[in-house]
Amino acid sequence: MAWTGRIALPVTGLAALLLLTGCTKLGPDFHGITPPPLSESLKSDRNVSDDDLADWWNIYEDETLDRLIDKALSQNLDLQTAGLRILQARAALGIATGLQYPQAQTLSGNAMSSYHRYHIDSANLSFDLAWEADIWGKYARGIESAEATLMAQVASYRAAAVSLLAEVARSYIDYRTTEERIAYAERNVAIQERVTRMTEVQYKAGNVSELDMQQSRTQLYNTRAALPAMHLAEIRIINALAVLLGTTPEAVRKILGPRDHDLLQQINEAIATNNRGIIQLAENEKNLLAPHYIPEPRFNPDRIVDASLLIRRPDIRAAEYIAHAEAAQIGIAEAALYPSFRLLGSIGYSASDPNPVVPFLTGWGSLNENITIAAGPGFSWNIFQYGRLKNDVRLKDAAFEESLVRYSKRVLTAAAEVSNALNAYRFTQIQLQEREKALEATVRAFNISVTQYHDGLVSYQRLLSTVEKLTFAQDAYARTKGELAVDAALLYKALGGGWQATDGRSYLFQKSRARMRKRGVDWGHGLDENATRMPKGWK
Repeated sequence: MAWTGRIALPVTGLAALLLLTGCTKLGPDFHGITPPPLSESLKSDRNVSDDDLADWWNIYEDETLDRLIDKALSQNLDLQTAGLRILQARAALGIATGLQYPQAQTLSGNAMSSYHRYHIDSANLSFDLAWEADIWGKYARGIESAEATLMAQVASYRAAAVSLLAEVARSYIDYRTTEERIAYAERNVAIQERVTRMTEVQYKAGNVSELDMQQSRTQLYNTRAALPAMHLAEIRIINALAVLLGTTPEAVRKILGPRDHDLLQQINEAIATNNRGIIQLAENEKNLLAPHYIPEPRFNPDRIVDASLLIRRPDIRAAEYIAHAEAAQIGIAEAALYPSFRLLGSIGYSASDPNPVVPFLTGWGSLNENITIAAGPGFSWNIFQYGRLKNDVRLKDAAFEESLVRYSKRVLTAAAEVSNALNAYRFTQIQLQEREKALEATVRAFNISVTQYHDGLVSYQRLLSTVEKLTFAQDAYARTKGELAVDAALLYKALGGGWQATDGRSYLFQKSRARMRKRGVDWGHGLDENATRMPKGWK
């Protein structure tokens, strides 16, 4: 039996090529990043762990907020987008991993008929293979870069979750703050209506001038005019929550629940008359500070502040993974400066038949004469590139250095955010205490002034001043309560709290999974819920 082709690879050449595949990887090895020095105020010898930041919204002990957050984690569109980026990074890692194996595996063939003097039918079939030995670690660095990019997308998903949870909490607190401001405004409307009626009676009795009556009405109308803006703020907050939850405003309203139907009763309890029929406000704490719409944070802010937790913020981890990916790109670029070695192989079959009636049958008794086998090593080297390849290495090195600088800036920015949030909470606590004292004093001043006005001891201007201050003090008190609650959420956000809520959850949402399967693209088991669960902790 004869062969028209022969194996063209000497044993010594093959052995040398295989030995070369064990060479080291070019480029720098990434061993993490040393963070910039941080303030001593962020260093602690306490045993603070990630668990201290998990489920941080429980400090409010608010079931409605719990339901909003659960909905957001299941339906938020930004999280869906971040999850699909993880899926893309996984596919890119699969591509990089596949480059370790023969990079070209091609099966080709053709069949044709030709007419010259004779009618000849011919057919060719060949299988070609090419494998580049990863001598310089180009493909290994590619896998390293793809793995780091995948982990960066995981960290970015968690960073999106941290921002989402804080934004849901902020919006919910803003909604409750607006509710409380509305309640105080409606209470002030009720107070001013009674003051106006009292002034009208005094005017009809000739005890005061028309100016007093008109000023009283003016103040009442202005207070009423503030209510529509507050109701509009409520609508805007509900719409914002609907976007965060990926749902409709009607669904958000169902979670928030109806307005307090006991508000009128609370107003009547807070506003009474003494035995002389003079308007008086309740000065005891229970009625003074009602209603309690705004959730109150119950925690020690100093207990959770620690630099080790700050460095584990998802966005900072993402910056570190991105730097790792950039470092690996240097090795890939350096590998292009050196020759690449390949192992090539081909198996081919060709046949021709001059018989136009029954093609490909005549002469098949000598079929082995039409098989060709060829194999051997090859190499290529990019020379005379006029600095292009070296400049590509320099480009990758500068990009890596830039990622290190961005990492340092991210850490310092995070430290500033923690400091700002922590001090904001502390100072807002002090401010709230003073607001409460001011409100108590204003209520007392109102009771005194309305009595003295009734007895003709002070002018209406004195009473008008106390009514104005009462309106301002109650609204400022509600707004400061809301700011304190928001400051607590922002502190946890600054520390990167809440990313643990993504552990074990599927980053591919059900709607996307259903649409992708319907398109018929072969994902294998890659879309299964178990295959798309977020890992626990950090790699």
